[in-house]
Amino acid sequence: MSRKQARGELMNTKNCVARRAKLEDLTTLVNFNQALAQEARGEKLNPQLLTQGIEAVLSDSNRGFYTVVELESKTVATALVTFEWSDWRNAWFWWLQDVYVELNYRQQGIFRFLYTHLKTEAQTANVCGLRLYVYKGNTKAQEVYRKMGMNSSNSLIFEEYL
Repeated sequence: MSRKQARGELMNTKNCVARRAKLEDLTTLVNFNQALAQEARGEKLNPQLLTQGIEAVLSDSNRGFYTVVELESKTVATALVTFEWSDWRNAWFWWLQDVYVELNYRQQGIFRFLYTHLKTEAQTANVCGLRLYVYKGNTKAQEVYRKMGMNSSNSLIFEEYL
């Protein structure tokens, strides 16, 4: 489907399938993460390090899990979910990271489908909330997240690379 066709009307997400990623999805996950880093931050990630990082998640569910969205057997979106324990709530938060929807499938309800799927899974697992990282310069993504009902956090994230 061309981007022009995709923008014509919302895609029928009834044809979408969300599933946990498997090792067979490694190449797609690496490619999507490379595209995300380039688009959102203008960065090129070290492919070997990125591949090892994704493999680590795929081989150890304690690190998190990837969810992929397929449309007609083609992966069109992915998200990494990691976990944060909240002692204040005695429950887990799920962090949505590395959220990526392939360029030709944006603005078609694919992210909404992915987010709704993850939210339903989280509710079933008694997760207390969903959080996500978004690059502060990625204002388009921030608007999408607001439309989904998410709000900016009262907290800022500080970091130091070691």
